[in-house]
Amino acid sequence: MRFIIAALLGAAGLLSPFSAVAESADVEAVITDVDTERLSLSLDDGKSYQAPEEFNFEGLKAGVKVIVFYTEVDGKRVINDLEVVQ
Repeated sequence: MRFIIAALLGAAGLLSPFSAVAESADVEAVITDVDTERLSLSLDDGKSYQAPEEFNFEGLKAGVKVIVFYTEVDGKRVINDLEVVQ
């Protein structure tokens, strides 16, 4: 019985889609645009970052240098955390 369970778990691991794996990263850049309606930030690296609904945009505006910690999910960069660089 243990062998069957181990074989099934092994097969499930091999057959799971690789696209479901999210990649975490961070970037240090300057904000070029803040869109509170679309919940997104654009940075001077030329990329856009999606913020969660509960994200606080207070103090964020064009020209502010930040470190954005994000996870790439389905081709979108989703913000996990953000730090303003002094």
